[in-house]
Amino acid sequence: MVSYLIGRIGKALLKKLITRLVAKTYRIKDRAALEKRGKTLVNVFSWFLNLVIWVVALIMIISEFGINVGPLLAGVGIAGLALGFGAQHLVRDFLAGLFIILEDQYRVGDVICIDGTCGGVEGITLRKTVLRDLDGVQHHIPNGEIRKASNLSKGFSRVNLNIGVAYKEDLDKVIEVINRVGREMAEDPKWKEVLVEEPITKSQAPQVLGVDDFADSAIIIKVVGSTKPLQQWNVARELRKRIKIAFDKEGIEIPFPQMSIWPRGPWEKGK
Repeated sequence: MVSYLIGRIGKALLKKLITRLVAKTYRIKDRAALEKRGKTLVNVFSWFLNLVIWVVALIMIISEFGINVGPLLAGVGIAGLALGFGAQHLVRDFLAGLFIILEDQYRVGDVICIDGTCGGVEGITLRKTVLRDLDGVQHHIPNGEIRKASNLSKGFSRVNLNIGVAYKEDLDKVIEVINRVGREMAEDPKWKEVLVEEPITKSQAPQVLGVDDFADSAIIIKVVGSTKPLQQWNVARELRKRIKIAFDKEGIEIPFPQMSIWPRGPWEKGK
């Protein structure tokens, strides 16, 4: 009972301490990012604190029965050393998890991709990272097996669209229409708050970066824009819709694959 109360008090004090330390140590202007960083550290250190409390409680219970814990602790130390040689993967997971947390690679609530598996971070411990993908599948990934982690929601996110138009279209007109759609979206109160200045174009509005490719049946135009973290997908969907509506009004063709058949040899209609 005493250990339980100590644990509850310790976790509460730990949460307040970590929150203050994060606010002073990490110069993060985004309040949401600051909260995610604090939540991540609280979860990790709470897990470690629970482990320590249970070990101390177990030792206290054994002592109450009059058992000398000195030789027992020495035996546990030897057993732990032997176990360490056979638990190299576990040690690797813990060390990797420690660096993930100290380097602030990602936090609880971020959207990341780990070796091809993408999803929202539901939990981080020293041993593993827990992801939930778009299908609702939960993935448990040992930290020691992570070779590359891509954070899709840290700092800012980017809309990166390839828009195909027919070769017959006037490119200056197409670019003007797309840029106009971007400016109108940036002025819309609903979207103005989630769009941020794009480092490449130096504009808050999504803008044309240039002609990106000559495809088989279309000229590909690159459109970029920056958003607050996790808003890139919503902005991209809305931008596609607005561009399609604007193209329809201006009579700009979005091509699709077509096939022309040239018959050779004797051929009669109906045969």
